[in-house]
Amino acid sequence: MHANQTGWTRWLPGLNTLRQYELPWLRHDLVAGLVMTTMLVPVGIAYAEASGVAGINGLYATIVPLLAYALFGPSRILVLGPDSALAPVILTVVLPLSAGKPQRAVALAGMMAIVSGVVCVAAGLARLGFITELLSKPIRYGYMNGIALTVLLVEHDMGLVMNVTDTITVLNFGRKIAEGTPQEVQNDPEVIKAYLGETVSVVRA
Repeated sequence: MHANQTGWTRWLPGLNTLRQYELPWLRHDLVAGLVMTTMLVPVGIAYAEASGVAGINGLYATIVPLLAYALFGPSRILVLGPDSALAPVILTVVLPLSAGKPQRAVALAGMMAIVSGVVCVAAGLARLGFITELLSKPIRYGYMNGIALTVLLVEHDMGLVMNVTDTITVLNFGRKIAEGTPQEVQNDPEVIKAYLGETVSVVRA
């Protein structure tokens, strides 16, 4: 099938797949789509918040690339979605440069995505895929496990985070609302209101 692709079908293989789509596939594809949706919606929102932008942008960044891949992607069964390993990388760039402005954070994250896409396309055209083989599996697995462990601790053991951290930065819908020592952040009215609710803030006051 791929050998006969010429012209626009070479650059838009998704359309060629659609022309050859078989009706018996539809039921399984619908089930797979529903399962992926239930997973990707909360994951997209969570990773966006962890990256320093509002959660709604995570939905756009999850849905639009899937639609684009349906046109440009060569595989009908490849699973795509946001990657937790990218969240801390994006955050380290967005947080200091956005100056607490949500729209600027979105612009920075979007530009990072565009630059990454251009680099990937250029690497593909230059046939540089062999470079990935230079990184051994233990290195890649160690990096991914380290990211997973960090997210797990931050989400479920705030006591440990408070004990091992000197400075904490708190985000709410992509906007920085507090920064300081763990004790200062813990007693900050904006943090209490954002994460525990206004009622708790009033009671403590």
